[in-house]
Amino acid sequence: MRAGIAFGSNLGDRLDLLRQARACVLASPLLAPPFLTSGVYLTSPVNCPPGSGAFLNAVLEAELKGDPFEFLRHLHACERSLGRSGGSGRNAPRTIDLDLLYAGQSEIFIEGGLILPHPRITLRRFVLAPLAEIRPTLRLPRGTETIAELLKKLPPGDSAELFAAAW
Repeated sequence: MRAGIAFGSNLGDRLDLLRQARACVLASPLLAPPFLTSGVYLTSPVNCPPGSGAFLNAVLEAELKGDPFEFLRHLHACERSLGRSGGSGRNAPRTIDLDLLYAGQSEIFIEGGLILPHPRITLRRFVLAPLAEIRPTLRLPRGTETIAELLKKLPPGDSAELFAAAW
C-alpha cells in the first residue's frame, strides 16, 4: 500500500533537519520504492504560539510493506533522534514533525491514536501544497475530490511557497 508522510520543521537548521529526517524515515525496512518526494515549501505557522517561526514542509510517498502502527513508531523514533521531545505540546515550535498522512487507498484506521487519513490533511495548505506536487489526482479514502481540488478550495491566508525543488 502507498503511504504518505509529511515533514515539517521550524527550529534550527530546518532544511538539514528535513534531510536528516528523510534519511531516517527511508531507513525503515517497512518502506520500499518507488519513492515520490515533493519540493520543500516555506509555510506560515498555523495555530502556533505568537512569535513562532516559519516552517519548512515537504511530503514523501512510498510503498509501505507492513503495519502502519509499527511504521508510526519508527516515525516517532526519528523525531526523538532529531531532538523532538514529547512534551512540546500541540502546534509548538519543533525541530521536526513527522505525520503519517495515509496508508492505502481504501483503508481508514482509527485505533490507538492513529487516524488515517490524517484528520486535518484537507485543511492544511502546508500539507496539500507539497502533496499536490507529487500526487495531484490522489483521492483520499471516502473522498470525492482530488488533492489538487482540495488545495484550490482552501481559503486565502496561510502561505506555502516553494523554497527548494530538491532536498
